Amino acid sequence: MSVPVTTNVPAKATAPPLRHETTAGNYFVSNYPPFGFWNPEFVPDFQAALERPPAQPGTRNSELETPLTHHASRITPLGLYAHIPFCRKRCHFCYFKVYTDKDSSEVRGYLDALLAELTVYASKPVIGGRKPRFIYFGGGTPSYLSPDQLRFLTDGMKRLLPWDEVEEVTFEAEPGTLTDHKLQAIRDLGVTRLSLGIEHFDDHILEINGRAHRSKEIARAYAYAREIGFPQINIDLIAGMVEETEDKWRETVAKAVEMRPDSVTIYQMEVPFNTGIYQQMKAGGKLVAPVADWETKRAWVDYAYREFEKVGYTVTSGTTVVRDPAKVKFVYREGLFSGADILSVGVASFGHLNGVHYQNHHEFQPYLDAVNAGKLPVYRALRPAADELYLREFMLGLKLGSVSAAHYTQKFGTDPRVQFATPLATLKAWGFLTDSGDRIGVTREGLLQIDRLLHEFFKPEHKTGRYA
Repeated sequence: MSVPVTTNVPAKATAPPLRHETTAGNYFVSNYPPFGFWNPEFVPDFQAALERPPAQPGTRNSELETPLTHHASRITPLGLYAHIPFCRKRCHFCYFKVYTDKDSSEVRGYLDALLAELTVYASKPVIGGRKPRFIYFGGGTPSYLSPDQLRFLTDGMKRLLPWDEVEEVTFEAEPGTLTDHKLQAIRDLGVTRLSLGIEHFDDHILEINGRAHRSKEIARAYAYAREIGFPQINIDLIAGMVEETEDKWRETVAKAVEMRPDSVTIYQMEVPFNTGIYQQMKAGGKLVAPVADWETKRAWVDYAYREFEKVGYTVTSGTTVVRDPAKVKFVYREGLFSGADILSVGVASFGHLNGVHYQNHHEFQPYLDAVNAGKLPVYRALRPAADELYLREFMLGLKLGSVSAAHYTQKFGTDPRVQFATPLATLKAWGFLTDSGDRIGVTREGLLQIDRLLHEFFKPEHKTGRYA
């Protein structure tokens, strides 16, 4: 049964109007509190967290004053993220920390630094003998590395934190970097989930948006990846790219459906301030980005979801469809959303250990200088309060479309219908929320705009637009 709550939210037939045009800024919610509130002054909190053993669920960390995570019989799961910042070409919409000008010696120096950084963490009490449950290679373009470079990196990682308990190894790849030899090497490393950054199938759309690969490379890489038996192949698409049209989007969706990937991640195009598109906008004095408006993007993603549902896929979040939910899992996402420790290494990478968020130096040389000096390259951090950890997990859970109220009540001690009474009532009044029995659900219309709706949960001090 739903828990009755009293709020001051008036009944509303519709939500506040969504901004029609796409303007510059970050809208996608991936963490909380927002990154703009992480600060160098909190790095000592993170350093102190490293010297404590991993949190034991079912107790309270008195020093952090935050509830500890996961099931009572288990230590908090550990995940490992490695950032590979190298690319053949920088996409015009890319806002990640990437480099296209590094030679082989600089790449090797960076891989040495990754392993040196991981060596420091492996010796800290926070690891406590844990082995990673999931590993994620992101970028940038991890598949930019040669097979020998990949073996050097992963052999070193396995020596420091053995992979024998790993349930999932995800590896992002750009199709144009994938020879048959490299794909086989990636599979031999133990990668279980290959994520192909396809984005679109039209060569003109790929070119005008700065992508390095073309459609023929997609077909070849995907076919061979299937042939050698990756357990899960995910493809990424982006709705609303520069010069996108409805006909071209429908063609891309049709080709993606024909491929029958295990899962598909579909993002709605946004234009953060550190992208090439924004720099062009700024130079031209333009406020509106040259991409599809938000209503169109939502409609296009909805169209894609319906086309995949026609052939048996299931929508499992605001950005994903899955062919067989019983077999296809996103262990990294599950860990990230449910409070697992995320040990992240590499330039600009961000993670979460023992209740404290952290991010590394976001420029190449300062990162290397810190590691080579025997220091951890952490640039900024934040120790969330107990209610902020609860808020983070609950909001991220809603991005999956449905959550269990009992799960959060058991974990955090308060029913979410009480803890978040006002924003839940607001979303329900707007018609974006369902509440039946134990399940709090998000409607399809709500799921297509979930990131803007989640701002209703933000604390007042975090509603400043600082979402960088």
